[in-house]
Amino acid sequence: MYKLELNIKHRTVSLLDKYFTGESIDYREIIGIILPVFVDQAFLILMSFLNTAMISSSGVAAVSAVSMVDSLNIFLINVFIALATGGTVIVAQFKGSGNTAMVSKTATQAITAVTILSVLVSALMIIFNMPVLNLLFGRADADVFQNAKIYLIGSCISYPFIAIFQAVCGSLRGVGETKPCLNLSLVMNVTNTLLNVLLITFMSMSVKGLVIATIVARVLGMISSLIYIIKYNETIRFQLKSTLKIDFAILKKVMFIGIPFAAEQIFFNGGKLLTQTFIVQLGTLAMTAYAIVNSIALLFQIGPNALSIAIVPVVGQCIGRRNITDAKKFIKSLIGLSTILFLIAPAILLPFFSLMMKLFHPPEKIIPTIFAMTIISAVAHPILWSSSFIMPSALRAAGDSNFTSVASLLSMWLLRVVLGYVLGITFGYGIIGVWVAMIIEWGMRGLIFGWRFKGKKWYAHRLV
Repeated sequence: MYKLELNIKHRTVSLLDKYFTGESIDYREIIGIILPVFVDQAFLILMSFLNTAMISSSGVAAVSAVSMVDSLNIFLINVFIALATGGTVIVAQFKGSGNTAMVSKTATQAITAVTILSVLVSALMIIFNMPVLNLLFGRADADVFQNAKIYLIGSCISYPFIAIFQAVCGSLRGVGETKPCLNLSLVMNVTNTLLNVLLITFMSMSVKGLVIATIVARVLGMISSLIYIIKYNETIRFQLKSTLKIDFAILKKVMFIGIPFAAEQIFFNGGKLLTQTFIVQLGTLAMTAYAIVNSIALLFQIGPNALSIAIVPVVGQCIGRRNITDAKKFIKSLIGLSTILFLIAPAILLPFFSLMMKLFHPPEKIIPTIFAMTIISAVAHPILWSSSFIMPSALRAAGDSNFTSVASLLSMWLLRVVLGYVLGITFGYGIIGVWVAMIIEWGMRGLIFGWRFKGKKWYAHRLV
């Protein structure tokens, strides 16, 4: 028995060495980056899943409103994350090149830029909340629209808090310190879920309870992240007074990655928002089905999402050392690992489909539609998702931000938006047609990024 254990251990170490060890970084360091991100994503997505399940107990109007506004929330929060990712990439490359002074300066400038942007966006969205809701969801039922207004204003109040939190965590990931990000995320998300249980389940506050829980949790997350990076982190050495000094040379490097990625997020998630307007036309039940299937699909994506985040500091540090061989090796290995995870997740989760439906309380008539869309996702994920989403993260970490952004925008608007309307509305396939258009778009993105990866231009940029 002991010999068998030794043999298994030896084979495991050999496989890890073969696929996840190079001159720049070894498998222990990569696992150290991936594991905390994986746990973070697992908690984040599971809590989002449970939150959707809890709010669904308040009725289809509440879950539809939350789903609609969350599309807008994702749209805007991803812009903040995009700028933070610019900081992550530059921090990782400076870390790889051994320039610790520039690591600290870059992290500070990234946090400053994200804070300013989030405050401006929050103020504008609160002032113009009604025109925005009328433009996007004017055809929604009156009770859905009223819930959406409450949730949107509450979400906007919380934007600066989540933006600062994401900027701090982005800088920490850049230097490979993912464990503190995990701990900070747990503080924020566990608080959010506990408050949701209290305010929604026990106090029946519905959408208002969700808003209060979100704001309180994100304030706590921001405060905790700033306390950690100021008092306890020795690598970045962040100081609040330094945020008042704008260093345009460093900011330019951050923006070189951040602005194209932010533009991509604006147009990419703008396409998702436009798709959501198709779904509003299909009725409240279609919106509810879409929200539930999205929650289930995110469960499938827990592991691969973690890899798409972890690949940025891994490839960034390799490029910082100008070790292209390592960068290519780790990109292929992490995409392969993602595919394996996509085979495992549905095998574990699909047997519990009936239990998940009991959590969400959907009307009986839409359960077959939810199941069909879930099966489509389970089949498409291992074939198409990884090259569509992990590959562009890797290319962006090497500085190839303009190409990845343009390719993502074109595939989104030419396929997901246009084809989604044609299949869902024109041809009358409804919500399933919109879902299939999204899957087709994944495939095209993957082909484009795979072709780019085979060339040399993606690693020709010199940022540091």
